[in-house]
Amino acid sequence: MTTFYDVPAELLNPALAEKLSEIDAISRPQWADFVKTGIHRERPPTQSNWWELRCAALLRKVAREGPIGVNSLAQAYGGKKDNGSNPNTPAMGSRNVIRTALQQLSDAGLVSMKETKTVQSINGDQKLYSGRVITAAGQKMLDAVAHSVRPQAEESYPGLSKY
Repeated sequence: MTTFYDVPAELLNPALAEKLSEIDAISRPQWADFVKTGIHRERPPTQSNWWELRCAALLRKVAREGPIGVNSLAQAYGGKKDNGSNPNTPAMGSRNVIRTALQQLSDAGLVSMKETKTVQSINGDQKLYSGRVITAAGQKMLDAVAHSVRPQAEESYPGLSKY
């Protein structure tokens, strides 16, 4: 069976975005038409399905690198901020976009938080989390989409067929 590791991201993410658009729990918020995806951007995205594409990319990244947190993902989706005549500096992506997308993915049952330990505090026991990981349903969806995209990937990359 083909896994999502076997298919390039440029072919997997659009197909996964199509699959995610069918899920009711994943929908674009009202503010998504006006928001930038980071402080290094000047304008909002122009693609009509950018929210589904971002959710698909986040799902793949959580599956590859999980457990992973919002700050690490914001650094990954960041870029270079233009400071005019001063040197460019690193900028983080929008944590609100990433957090909201991850919450929608967890509502759909594709991503969950990994609990590390429970500590005692003044307010009672509190759980500490190490980040988000993919669930079995999310893994199944990723692998199914990768399997459906595999023939297209073998056409684009002929050397891929021996794996």
